[in-house]
Amino acid sequence: MSDALKVMLETIDQLSTKEKALAAHCLLTAMDAKIDSDVESEWLKLAESRSAEIESGKVKSISWEEIERDLR
Repeated sequence: MSDALKVMLETIDQLSTKEKALAAHCLLTAMDAKIDSDVESEWLKLAESRSAEIESGKVKSISWEEIERDLR
């Protein structure tokens, strides 16, 4: 854990609700700005692989209705 994160976690209780909301917004915005191309590439490969399995008949898809019924 970085020193910056340690300081933030140790002092977070000193922030007002508005300051906490602003900090959360800044953290989320910073995450959205940085795209890990390796992760994107791996997700694409996985999606293409799963799609090919369905198209070839290797696996059978099920409908949301079936999933919902099984959960009950």
